[in-house]
Amino acid sequence: MSQIALTKEVFRFLETLENNNNRAWFTEHKSEFKTLEDQMKLFFGSVCEKMKAHDEIERLKVFRIYRDVRFSHDKTPYKINFSGSMARGGAHLRGGYYMHIQPKGSFIAAGFWNPNKEDLLRIRKEWELDSGELRELISKKSFQSVWGNLEGDGVKTAPKGFDKAHPNIDLIRKKQFIFVKNFSDKEVLAKDFDVELDTCFQTIRPFFDLMSSILTTNLNGESLLD
Repeated sequence: MSQIALTKEVFRFLETLENNNNRAWFTEHKSEFKTLEDQMKLFFGSVCEKMKAHDEIERLKVFRIYRDVRFSHDKTPYKINFSGSMARGGAHLRGGYYMHIQPKGSFIAAGFWNPNKEDLLRIRKEWELDSGELRELISKKSFQSVWGNLEGDGVKTAPKGFDKAHPNIDLIRKKQFIFVKNFSDKEVLAKDFDVELDTCFQTIRPFFDLMSSILTTNLNGESLLD
């Protein structure tokens, strides 16, 4: 399977864009941007193809560099990163992958960004009942060495209907279930960085398998799928 490496020009362009974040400059350098955007699409595509060898990837989305400034105090028109996401296929496979390339700020993330209210309630009910399997999984050295600790926003005390003194309240209060891994610029420019991302994403699969099992069954373990 082929490998696609990123070049230093990606970082150079984004650093310059950060200091010249206006339409006049961007228009003047539009051809350079298109060349680098094509490079990024090839890179994200390479990761996606590697992922398809061991996971069902429904789609790859490469995000536009243009910012939506309608409801933002920051009116700069362009993002200073390249990013993409991969969605898993079918109702039986849950979780998503995210890739973010930015000078001194590159990272990947995996998990559940904003579960709908039905899924979130189902997850919370699971942790209310038992969190042993999750805690054992994410505390393993092989998992921790790649992903570290569970992240994500949560409510301040306890969601409505849940006991704030529950022993699993640290999990129950969460609204997001995310793992993040950061990379240095040097790591991003390594010739096998696409392989590295594929390997990291493979490591998250036990978590996705557990969450998929929870979200496709009721509390009695009965399937919710037809």
